[in-house]
Amino acid sequence: MNTLFPIFLKLEQLQVLIVGGGYVGLEKLTAVLANAPQTDVTLVAPEIRAEIHELAHQHPHVKLVVDVYSPSFLEEKDLVIVGTNDKSVNRKIQEDCKAKRLLVNVADTPDLCDFYLSSVVKKGDLKIAISTNGKSPTFAKRFREVLEEILPDTLQETLDNLQQIRNKLKGDFQEKMDKLNEITKVMK
Repeated sequence: MNTLFPIFLKLEQLQVLIVGGGYVGLEKLTAVLANAPQTDVTLVAPEIRAEIHELAHQHPHVKLVVDVYSPSFLEEKDLVIVGTNDKSVNRKIQEDCKAKRLLVNVADTPDLCDFYLSSVVKKGDLKIAISTNGKSPTFAKRFREVLEEILPDTLQETLDNLQQIRNKLKGDFQEKMDKLNEITKVMK
């Protein structure tokens, strides 16, 4: 049973630390920037892939630090994503995060995670997050591809139209909901 609580974070208002400069670090940094390109991210690793350097060059809010992890990197951070290839380092970072009450995601180690990064479908302002409770990121990715293909590109126009209607509606909350439900019945 999936008891995860879905949440959308305003990452651009948070300080994010990514530990790991290999393929997983690249994957996590790419996911963060694809959803919130102005996020302040510090990425720390003793070695950092060239692709990460290229991505950081395109995003001035990304700071790269060529160094080994130390707990001092957690200072003034709100969220931590770990993707090193050393399980003992990953566990140490997770323990340090717990001691500071920081939310942490440790790649490919669900039992060390406070949250999972979901597979995301984006069509304009519509964003759908897909979770498999950490069981199969590959399935989530494939399901995302299916949704991206079947959802029309005109969804943004629909959302904009519904917002205009919503802004013009009068009455209390229930009256507005009843009217919006009536208008959107055709979407069933």
